[in-house]
Amino acid sequence: MVKRRELLGGAAGASLAAAVPWARAQAGTKRLRVTFRSAETGFDPARVNDIYSRQVCAHLFDGLYRYDYLARPIRIKPNVAAAMPEVSADFRVWTVTLRPGIFFTDDPAFKGGRRELVAADFVYALKRFFDPVTTSPTYGYWKKQGFVGLDALRDEALKNKTAFDYDRPVEGVKALDRYTLRFTVDEPRPRLLHALAGGDLFNGVAREVVEHYGDDIAAHPVGTGPFVLKDWRRSSRILLVRNPDFRDERYAAEPAADDTEGRALLARFKGRRLPMVDEVEIFVIEEGQPRWLSFLNGEVDLMDPVPPELATAAVPNGRLAPNLEKRGIGLHRIQNADVGFLYFNMDDPVVGGYTPEKVALRRAIGLAMDIEREVQLIRNGQAIRAQTSVPPGLYGYDPALRTVNGEFDPSRARALLDLYGYLDRDGDGWREQPDGAPLLLRKATQSDQVYRQLEELLQKNLAAVGLRIEFDIRQWPENLKAGRAGKLQMWSLATTAASPDGFDSLARYNSAEIGGQNFARFRHAGFDAIYRRMNLMPDGPERLALFKEAHKIALAYAPYKFHTHRIYADLTQPWLVGYRRPSLWLDLWQYLDIDHGAAKA
Repeated sequence: MVKRRELLGGAAGASLAAAVPWARAQAGTKRLRVTFRSAETGFDPARVNDIYSRQVCAHLFDGLYRYDYLARPIRIKPNVAAAMPEVSADFRVWTVTLRPGIFFTDDPAFKGGRRELVAADFVYALKRFFDPVTTSPTYGYWKKQGFVGLDALRDEALKNKTAFDYDRPVEGVKALDRYTLRFTVDEPRPRLLHALAGGDLFNGVAREVVEHYGDDIAAHPVGTGPFVLKDWRRSSRILLVRNPDFRDERYAAEPAADDTEGRALLARFKGRRLPMVDEVEIFVIEEGQPRWLSFLNGEVDLMDPVPPELATAAVPNGRLAPNLEKRGIGLHRIQNADVGFLYFNMDDPVVGGYTPEKVALRRAIGLAMDIEREVQLIRNGQAIRAQTSVPPGLYGYDPALRTVNGEFDPSRARALLDLYGYLDRDGDGWREQPDGAPLLLRKATQSDQVYRQLEELLQKNLAAVGLRIEFDIRQWPENLKAGRAGKLQMWSLATTAASPDGFDSLARYNSAEIGGQNFARFRHAGFDAIYRRMNLMPDGPERLALFKEAHKIALAYAPYKFHTHRIYADLTQPWLVGYRRPSLWLDLWQYLDIDHGAAKA
C-alpha cells in the first residue's frame, strides 16, 4: 500500500502526463476530462452491454424518453418523443409520436443530404436486436418484452439460413407515419416504458449508416445526441465533441421541493443551452493509483468514484479529507444501485451442473468467502454486503432480508464438501472431486490492484477449506467476450441497474438471457415460469411475493455468489460545476460545465 502522504501529496505525486498523452484543449474550449476503469468494446448500441461503451452511446444517440437529471425519486420524461406514450388499457399497445425537426449528424453515408430522425429509424433499431447476424448481447432483454412477430422473423432467418428481413412489416413495431410509432406486445407489459427510456441501448439508428460501414459500424456511431465521436484509440482514449447539428435543447428539470441541492442546480443552470461543454475526453486507466494521481494533479475533472483502496485516505469515515476540502474539491457520495458477483459456469464440468454434489461445491465456495472482510479491508467500508441480486433502491429490494448468500461460515463449507465426497485422499492438503479426479478451480480476472486484492482474499478463503484455485489474467473486454461465450469457469464482475425495477436483475437467471445477462448459463423451467409471470403483472403484493420465490430457486442452486452493493464517493475539481451522480441512467455530461475562472485560480 502506498503511504498516505504519497496519496494526498498533490503535486508531490507523479504526474500522469508522463504516462499517457493528455491532449490539451484549445484556449477557451470547455473540455470535460474523465476516466474509465475498464476498456470500452465499441459504440454500436445493438452490440454493447458493458457500462463504459453504453455510457458513450448514451451521449451519441437519443432515446425516445429520458430520465430527469435532477429528479429524486426518478422521473421519466419525453426526449425525442413529443409526449408520454398513449397506452391501451391492457398495456399491450403503446403509441409514441416523435418530435419533427431532429437531425442526425452529417456523415458520408447520407451522401451530402440532411437526414431527419423518423419513426422508421426506431423500427430498424429494434429489429437489429433480433437479427442473428448482429449477435446482440441484449437480445434476451428485448425478447422478453414480447414484441409481436419479431422473434418469428428471427426464427425464420435461423431456420432457413437466410438474411433477416428488415423490410417485412411486423405487428410488434410499426411506423404508422413519418413521426408515429406503434409498439404491440403479446401480453400486458406495464413497465415497457423502462425499456424505451435512455439512449444507451434503444435509440434511432439510420439504416444507411449501418449498411455503409458494415462490420466497422462500432467505430462509426452516427446519432442525434449532444456529442459526436471525434477520435478513438481503442482501450486508451476517446474524444467526443459537441454535435454541431444538435437541436436547441435547454437545461430543465424537476427536483423535489425539499431537494436543496437539486433546486440550487436548477436555479443556476435553468434555460442554458445543452451541452454546456464543448468536448469530453475519456481515458481508460485501469489502476486506481494513476487515476487518483491524475485527479490530484488537475488532469482529470471528475474522480468517478474514488478507488476503494484509496477511500480511507481520501474520504475517511465518509467525509472529505481536510487537505482536499481546502482545495475546494467537492464530494458526492451515494449508495449505488449495483451488485458485484462471482458466477459459476453451469456448463463447466467442474463447477457446473445441477446434481447435489455440484450444488454443494458452489454453496461451499460461497460460504467460504469472507465478504465482510472484502468490505472492510479492500473496499474500505465503501460497500454493503449483498443478500440477493437486487440492488438497493429498486422495486423488489428488501433491506431487512437476510439469506444464505450473505453468510460466511467456513465450518459449514468444510462439512458440505466432506458430505458430498470432496475429500483430500492423497494428503496433499487439497481436496479431490468425488470420483477422485483432481479438483482445480480456475477464475478469470484482471490485472488492476483491486482485483489482485480480491483474488488474494478469495485464494486464502478457499485454501482454508481445502480448495485450490488458479487465476487467468486478461483484459476486461476479453473476459467479457469469453464469458458471454461460456468459455470461462468463473469470473467476477459488477452490474449497475438500468431501470428502477429490480426485476431486471433477475435476468441473469433467465434461460433466454444465456449469452447476454445470464453469464452463469443457468437453466431452470420453474424459475423461467416465475420470471415470465413477474414480467406481465403490475406492481403490488403478488409481484413482490414472486421476488421471494425467485430468490429461493436462485439461492438453492447457487449459480452466483453476490458480493456487495458499492457506495460511491465521487470527487469533483472546483471548476467542474453541475455534477450530480445519476442513480440509474448514463447520460449526464451535457449537464456539466467548466468554470474557466475557477480553473485559472
